[in-house]
Amino acid sequence: MAVHPSAIIEAGAEVHPSAEIGPWSLIETGAVIGAECRIESSVRIYGGTRLGARNRVCHGATLGSEPQDLSFTPERARPLVIGSDNCFREGVNISCGLKSERGTHIGHRNYFMAYSHAGHDCLVGDDNILANTATLAGHVEVAHHCFVSGQVAVHQFARIGAYTMIGGLTGVTKDLPPFVLANGQRAVIVGLNLVGLKRHGFSSEQRARIKAVYRLIFRSGRRLADGLAEAQQRYPSDDTEAIIAFIRASERGVTGFG
Repeated sequence: MAVHPSAIIEAGAEVHPSAEIGPWSLIETGAVIGAECRIESSVRIYGGTRLGARNRVCHGATLGSEPQDLSFTPERARPLVIGSDNCFREGVNISCGLKSERGTHIGHRNYFMAYSHAGHDCLVGDDNILANTATLAGHVEVAHHCFVSGQVAVHQFARIGAYTMIGGLTGVTKDLPPFVLANGQRAVIVGLNLVGLKRHGFSSEQRARIKAVYRLIFRSGRRLADGLAEAQQRYPSDDTEAIIAFIRASERGVTGFG
């Protein structure tokens, strides 16, 4: 284990022998650092944080810190559980959990750019990118293969569907369904995330079907329930089912087209 002489690893912290701990970093009691993790300079890993393998945590990042919630007390803290192969760039802040037993959960292969933030009890899946200063409030759920641009703010309890892209400076207040591109001071859907879908192997037939499903649900003038039922009948596929299931599960309401 390569530990800089200025780093502090408190008694009760578990650090894998293959991990690296950089100068002036603090690993608190109860933290777990997995194999081949690289903890760079001036990082603080709070107790109750568990990192899987091969995570990189850059200068000044804080993982598992106290939630920015006035109801927080230390005895109410819940874990921050992080998978493998994530990158947390400079100044990233991820809060520990507070109000759900599972706490805050970050999956695998996510890339958090400088000063991005995920609040307490967030659930972030795999292969997502949060650009500089993107902010997830508490209880936000982000599926997988999403791109959240710079200075985006996502309202608490909102859900972000898979393969979405959110334009910079956008405020997301409602659930954002999968496969779409959203933008605006208050988010509206402005089209499909065509670049992202192509990059991830969606065929032209799949893209055309997804477009037809959204046109039927949102732009046909039908009641939402009727549009969902007709889309399910006319365009049967896993992608259609993903859209319909997401919308039906919404409790905040779903972002519509601009």
